[in-house]
Amino acid sequence: MEFFRIRRDIPFMRHALVFNIISALTFLAAVFFLVTRGLNFSIEFTGGTAVEATYAQSANLERLRGVVGGLGYGDVQVQNYGTSHDVIIRVPTKGGIDQKKVPDRVFGALCAAESGSISSADPTRPTCVNAAKTEPVVMKRSELVGPSVGDELMRNGAYAMISVVIGIMLYLAFRFEWKFSIAAIVANLHDVVIILGFFAFFQWEFSLSVLAGVLAVLGYSVNESVVIFDRIRETFRVLRKLSTMQVIDHAITSTISRTIITHFCTQMMVLSMLIFGGPTLHYFAMALTIGICFGIYSSVFVAAAIAMWLGVKREDLIRATKAEIDPNDPNAGAVV
Repeated sequence: MEFFRIRRDIPFMRHALVFNIISALTFLAAVFFLVTRGLNFSIEFTGGTAVEATYAQSANLERLRGVVGGLGYGDVQVQNYGTSHDVIIRVPTKGGIDQKKVPDRVFGALCAAESGSISSADPTRPTCVNAAKTEPVVMKRSELVGPSVGDELMRNGAYAMISVVIGIMLYLAFRFEWKFSIAAIVANLHDVVIILGFFAFFQWEFSLSVLAGVLAVLGYSVNESVVIFDRIRETFRVLRKLSTMQVIDHAITSTISRTIITHFCTQMMVLSMLIFGGPTLHYFAMALTIGICFGIYSSVFVAAAIAMWLGVKREDLIRATKAEIDPNDPNAGAVV
């Protein structure tokens, strides 16, 4: 399906050098912020305390963030899980604070906000009782996330990203040619580093959900590159008189309609998460939004341009048939 068809090829590769210089500067800026400012890791990576509570009625998250934020624990996460009655509060590790006392203090603040007092009938399951003898909030459990757990998560996350990169390289090298494999990996790493650069510059919280978003961007970006590479191979086969630059321009131009449809529909879904998903999905959707925008850019101006500069040509992608081989040619049987 196409919304429109462009009859004349757009000379993308004529401006590839300019766009790649801009891309390189953006990439270096992202690396600079990652080195100088670093990522603002969530307690899943740094360690901290998680408190789970259940409310008799739907919990007002904004009000709870104000209550817990007033305890002075820094950037505290408050979000629903399961139902609107269930709340999880994550408190980061902070110097000078006894983490073992954090659950009692947090639950005490929650109970006080409901005009109640903590019942000591069952020390293992603190309950808040108000004047009407009802239980507006009950603490289900608390958990201390140690630094060793955070280190393990960070290490496993790095392994996951490296595995994805290696898998993509092998897939592209098998399906196309090593030049395309290198071009796609450079473009994908370009997208990932820029996403991380945004998170470092704005000090947005980097959590496991954001890591999942970054891994999703890797797969999403390579999909766009594969579509363009596939069209390049098809164009080499059909339009044999075109130069490599003209083939790439034609391949990108002929996939523009598909690109707009795909990315527009995806971005609509991501924007709905960004606007209506609340704090739980905010940074996950933000990572996807940045990745989608730069994924289009890198597939056209980075991946395709690098493949062109590496010298990709028709002979790399298409093997001659018996009918095309000249028996008098000393190179008969070679790739043509």
